[in-house]
This record gives sequence, C-alpha cells and structure tokens, in this order.
Amino acid sequence: MLIGIDASRANRKYKGGTEWYAYYLIRQLAKIDSTNQYVLYSDKPLTGGLIDLTDEGGEVNGKIDLVKGCQKINSPHNNFRAKILNWPFFYLWTQARLSLEMLFHPPDRLFIPSHVLPAIHPKKSLVTIHDIGFERAKELYSSDKIGPGEGLSGKGFDFLAKFFSGGKYRSNILDYHSWSAKFALKHARVIIAVSEFTKREMMEVYGASQAKIEVVYNGFNADLYKPIAAKHETGRVLRKYGIKPPYIFYVGRLEKKKNIARLIYALAIMREKYGKINHKLVLVGNAGLGFDEVKYMIEEFDLNNDVIITGWVPERDMPYIYNGASLFVFPSLYEGFGIPLVQAMAVGVPIAASDIASIREIAGRASWLFDPKEASDMAEKMAEVLLDKELADDLIDRGKVRVKDFSLAKCAKETLAVIERM
Repeated sequence: MLIGIDASRANRKYKGGTEWYAYYLIRQLAKIDSTNQYVLYSDKPLTGGLIDLTDEGGEVNGKIDLVKGCQKINSPHNNFRAKILNWPFFYLWTQARLSLEMLFHPPDRLFIPSHVLPAIHPKKSLVTIHDIGFERAKELYSSDKIGPGEGLSGKGFDFLAKFFSGGKYRSNILDYHSWSAKFALKHARVIIAVSEFTKREMMEVYGASQAKIEVVYNGFNADLYKPIAAKHETGRVLRKYGIKPPYIFYVGRLEKKKNIARLIYALAIMREKYGKINHKLVLVGNAGLGFDEVKYMIEEFDLNNDVIITGWVPERDMPYIYNGASLFVFPSLYEGFGIPLVQAMAVGVPIAASDIASIREIAGRASWLFDPKEASDMAEKMAEVLLDKELADDLIDRGKVRVKDFSLAKCAKETLAVIERM
C-alpha cells in the first residue's frame, strides 16, 4: 500500500506544535512500518531529519530528480521517498499544487497531519485536526488576508473566495481555518483528534459524527525531554540566551490565544504581593497576534529587566531551558492538546496552567490550575508552587506518572492503525 503524507509543515525551519507533531510522526512511522510504501509531499526540498529518517546520522545528498521531482531520502526500511511539488506562489500550494498531484498520481491513502485537506484527494484520506479555537474564540485569531494582498489582484482573490463559497467566506486566515475544518470533516474518510476535548468540540460545533473521529494523543521526544544531571551543560545553554536562574518558563507563540499579556500582569501582581519571589519570566517563541500588547504590558509595569524574550529556540536547546526552570507556566485561553505540558512533565518541572478542559485532560492532577482570565489567581497559583516545595515536588511526581501515557511510538502505532483500517 502506498501512503502519501503532506510533509510541508514538518519541513518548516521554525517549527511550532503542529509542525513538530508532523515531523516526529513521520520519523516514527519510518521506524515502525516496514510493510507499506510512503511518499512525502513538500513544497520545498526536505532538510535535516526528514532527509535521513534513520538514527545513523550518515551523509545524505538529498539529490532531486528535476524531471520527476523526487528527492532521495534515507529510511530504516528503504520504503520512503519524497516528491517536491514546486509552486510559484506563497499561497494555495495545498489546494492547487497538491490537488494536481492527487488528480494524476494519487496514493492509496493520504494523511494530512495539519488540518487542511486538498480539494482533490483520494477517497481514503485522513486528516488530523488539532483544535477549532477559531470557531470558539474568533477574537483570538488573525483575520489577515491570504493570497495576493491588497490591490486589484487581492480584491479578485477575495471575490473568488466569496463566489465559490456562496458568500460565506472571504480570503482571510480566520475564514480559511473555518472552511478547511468543515471541508475536512465532510470529505475525509477519518479525522484524528489530538484529545477527547477536540473531538467533543467538533461534535458540538459542527455536528460531526462520533464514529468518524478517532482520538490519538500526541507523543514527545523522550530522548530529548528528560532530567539533565549535567548542570554545567544547562548553564552553558542558559547563558547563550541571557537566562539566569531562578526563572519561570513559558514556551509557545507569544499571542492572544496563549494569554501572554495577562501572564505579564500576573507577574507584576506576584512581584508586588510576594516580595521574596524574584524569579524572572522567560518567554520562548515567535511573536504572534497581540504581541504589541505584551510589549506594552512589560513597559507599563516596568518589567523590562524581569522578562526575557528569546524568540524561537532550536529544539536541541529546549530541554536545558526546561531543566533550569523553577516553574513551567501555561496560561492558554484555548488549547487542543498542549505538547509543552507533556515535555515539562517528562523533564520534571512543576506546572501551573489554565483550568480549561484540554489541560485538565492532558496534565490532570500534575498541574496547579488557575483561572486564565484572572491575573490575580494566576499570580497566586504560581506563587504557591514557587513557595511550597512539598507542593512542587508532588506535582513533579504526578507528572512522572502521567507522562507515561504519552509516547511517539504509541502515537505512530495508533495513527498507522487508523490509516490501515480505512
């Protein structure tokens, strides 16, 4: 059986949660499946760990046959190849170029790890939907235009979007999220939800059939995310980013959905109320919608020397930043899963997080929960963990137990089973 996988997001240089999900799932499938054949589709030549799917670290030239568009990659069972689907524009690669590939060279099964199913696709297609926050909390998402932008071409693009959708959608990011989720739910054979919460959301919002949705939890890289005994190595990485303990740590996009501005306010409250707490706040991630408010809050509360913003950090350095932290904080207003929660539990750092359904499901009693809309409660719960060693140790112990429920091998095995059952 030939299984096609959209690897375009897994191939991005600056990866977030959904990109890492696709990346590690592809690598794990290469390890566990020696029976099926695979083709990885990408808009650009594959790089790094997608060229070499083995753990041998050998030299791979990644040569591309310009006629067939195929790229040579290494895999443990020699059953993976890549097809580079060039496209001259910065938009509509999935709906146009990948659709053309599906029309003329369809695989037996198509797996889309990140939400957007091409318009033309095999009958046996599988899509992972990570969350539908864009339906539940539209104000937290960008409504920026997609396509050519302003001018005559931009207006034409917007007209086409409205025309083909009967006036329901415009050519902006928010509408594209909504349309693509509904399209996937209608046309894919099976949908993977990354949590029971996301499954319930799709059933409630879209009226999706329970039988069509399979829940498969995300995994994490257990070889990377673990306690690190070598303090000098941790110190070396922290110095690279200007970080000095003690500190509170957050990783993720710096945006409205992640509630970072309110986290800054909570830090200011905690500093004023609990004088003995002198922890800095380390924010790792790229700026997103609402980052201007984050900068404003830092200035407003005179916290320039107390908040460290590193930007995006390579994954090889992330375990060290986790290991050096006194507390991991996850203040999201909406989440489908929250991979950083699992990484924090694996490393052994206590967690304070939002009291929302998905976080309760994933972290459970291994996190100290606060009301994400109340900065004072956020400040109080963070302070309680920082000041109470017994509480912090208890959260760490609970995390060590809970994290055993998540693994890349389990995620890949269950995903492959869904693909083969279609």
